Formats: sequence, C-alpha cells, structure tokens
Amino acid sequence: MSETNQFDTMVRATSSLAPMLIVRRSAAAAEFYMQALGAEELWRTTSPEGEIVAHFRIEGAANPSEFWIHEESTEYGNYSPAALGGCACRLILNVPDPDALFARAVAAGAKVISEVRDHEYGWRQGRIVDPFGHHWEIGKQLE
Repeated sequence: MSETNQFDTMVRATSSLAPMLIVRRSAAAAEFYMQALGAEELWRTTSPEGEIVAHFRIEGAANPSEFWIHEESTEYGNYSPAALGGCACRLILNVPDPDALFARAVAAGAKVISEVRDHEYGWRQGRIVDPFGHHWEIGKQLE
C-alpha cells in the first residue's frame, strides 16, 4: 500500500492491545465505525486506490479503547471475515450505556446476533455483526 500522508502526524497509542480489523471496503468501514460506535479517527493513510489503514479510539467506553482497520490483502495473509467465511474473534466493548450504543450501531447498519439483556454471569450485553463481518459484544458489568 502506498502512503499518501506523513507518519509524523501519527497519534501515540494509549492502549496496550489494539486489534487490527481486516476489512473489505476500508473507507466505508471507517465511516461505519465513526457513525455506529462514535469512534474518533486518530490517524489514516490512503493508497492511490483509496484503500486505507486507520487508527481509532472510542472515548465513550469504560476506558478508552483503540483499534485499527486495514484493507484486506490476502497476499500478506490479511484475510477479512468475508474471505474466511466468518469472524475469528469477537470484540468486547465495555460502555456505560450498552443499550444506547447497541441501538446506534444497529441504526448505522449492524445486524443483531443477540439483543442487549442481563446475563447470569454478571454482564448486561448484546452482540452485533458489523457490515464488514466483525462481531462486537457491547455491554457493561453489572454491579
């Protein structure tokens, strides 16, 4: 992927572990995550073909959460859920109001796997799949 911007504008990471989500249609994915999850884009580089690598932070989470997206590139072993025929992991997002964020994500185009509800293991959470095949559990720990 060719770079079209400078790396000196990159924001310093604040999370010890930040997943890199491999997607098809990376520009559309970036827009979805900003709209659906309120993700703030910290950094982006764009290839001449319009494919992006971007770094995001979700401040509304219980603790700031970071993740990256990268356009699928099977030649480098970067397979999206569409290429794999499913998602290899679930992302768990702990937020103060899971019902509101869940509804926001669904309104932006996520599909419901399971509605938000209280679970016997002490969490209020629901599960969605985003338009790019990644599964998100949105919830909070019950007191």
